[in-house]
Amino acid sequence: MKQDRLQQQISFIVEIDKMKDILRRTNLINDKRRENDAEHSWHIAVMAVLLFEYADSEVDILKVIKMLLIHDLVEIYAGDTYAYDKEGYKDKAKREASAAKRVYSLLPVDQALELRGLWEEFEEHKSTESRFAAAMDVLQPLLLNYETEGISWKPHSVVSSMVRERIGMIKDGSSSLWEFSTNLIEDAVKRGYLAE
Repeated sequence: MKQDRLQQQISFIVEIDKMKDILRRTNLINDKRRENDAEHSWHIAVMAVLLFEYADSEVDILKVIKMLLIHDLVEIYAGDTYAYDKEGYKDKAKREASAAKRVYSLLPVDQALELRGLWEEFEEHKSTESRFAAAMDVLQPLLLNYETEGISWKPHSVVSSMVRERIGMIKDGSSSLWEFSTNLIEDAVKRGYLAE
């Protein structure tokens, strides 16, 4: 066993524990507190395992899971940008690229290249796996908001057109989940969870 390699891997593992401190705007379904990035990543990875049969094209599920587990590691340094924060999105890509360089450089070169490559692939949304992974990434907050009766939509004056635009990438990964999502939005409006 190469001690330097192991030490790099352990340092990375210790560093990514910081994901647990990055709070998102969505609340947990059965709790009043906000979800953290680690919880989000775990949840969408499990969702992918359960829902990959609905992908429009065959996907390498292990690759999807890897993408989902590592795609938000950059937020340790770049912070979480709220989905409906137009100002925050202006420099999001730049902040996250800088953070990706920093976090993935902690790993041995082969693993750094693999995980950084998966992160970049996820961000590009061109491969079948990245499109399905992105669908999970936006479907999950939709579910949490629906189940909490719009708890994070209401204070930010989020309306249905904004949510439809945000989840638009679901249709690139799964037409079945797109139909489900649009029906969920309509029901959220009817129930008063989300303004038209």
